[in-house]
Amino acid sequence: MHIKPPYLLFLGDARDALAAKVALGVKQWRPENCLGQLSLPGCNADAGLPEMTVAEAREAGAETLMVGVANRGGVIGPAWIDVLREALESGMDLAAGLHNRLADVPALAETAAAQGRSLFDVRFPTQRFEVGNGRKRSGKRILSVGTDCSCGKMYTALAMERELRSRGVAADFRATGQTGILIDGSGIAIDAVVSDFISGAVEVLTPDADPEHWDCVEGQGSLFHASYAGVTMGLIHGAQPDALVLCHEPTRRHMRGLPEYPLPDLEVCMATNLAAARLTNPTAKFVGAAINTSALDDAAAKRCLSETEERLGMPCVDPVRTGIARIADMLP
Repeated sequence: MHIKPPYLLFLGDARDALAAKVALGVKQWRPENCLGQLSLPGCNADAGLPEMTVAEAREAGAETLMVGVANRGGVIGPAWIDVLREALESGMDLAAGLHNRLADVPALAETAAAQGRSLFDVRFPTQRFEVGNGRKRSGKRILSVGTDCSCGKMYTALAMERELRSRGVAADFRATGQTGILIDGSGIAIDAVVSDFISGAVEVLTPDADPEHWDCVEGQGSLFHASYAGVTMGLIHGAQPDALVLCHEPTRRHMRGLPEYPLPDLEVCMATNLAAARLTNPTAKFVGAAINTSALDDAAAKRCLSETEERLGMPCVDPVRTGIARIADMLP
């Protein structure tokens, strides 16, 4: 799945910034791909881009209208259809990460076919994959893994790509979820792949590369989450990581959505992930921890990072507060 930049970010009638988090993420991590934004009446979000009509964006060179808003239920709002059709008719492709498929809306499917445009429903892979084979691949890979889901694995992988590139190191973010795909313009939504083929899909996503090239692979779920551990395991085996980063949110007391499951002990979590990783890469190792301290004040965050670093014996950073350079220093 390869979405062509530059983008017109569609904010639609987003109620607030949270509803437009996809657009805000794309703007934060790939600002060079963003030409403008398009808002409908009632929109209460702002990505800080020039407000453009479809015609203005196309004139400026936009190749894709990207739906950057997620409403309740992930549906394509009726008020959006005319704008999305106009974008197709102007010569743009459409991309979205909603539960509803663009391709399932007759007006959009028919217009796309008539205009020869592409509809990218990034939650739904269109490629067929083989089962994984575990064959050693050239190049290097770093994978973010977590004590829980939604604790900073995507952010960590993106931050690592940016840090390595700033050092002149060849590196690419490898997206495995819908938001990451929309940010990067390519990737595979791993949670939508049939379970037997997850590791094979990740092998396709992270192919042979130059010996010093790093793939920064976006982690998913957690080996300790009863709902998503299966996705995580397949991702670990397929990524064949040389390096692992532990992602953790220290104020949580139970797994997200599962109050009866407490968060795992950090050392146990590391040992379990390392054992899984060493099936396909016997030399895999942890190089640091990315701690999401957003719920802590500055003093508490500093104390948390210091205490966790002493406990684990490896660099512990908050990619937002402190940057991720100290973990990048540890890469083999």
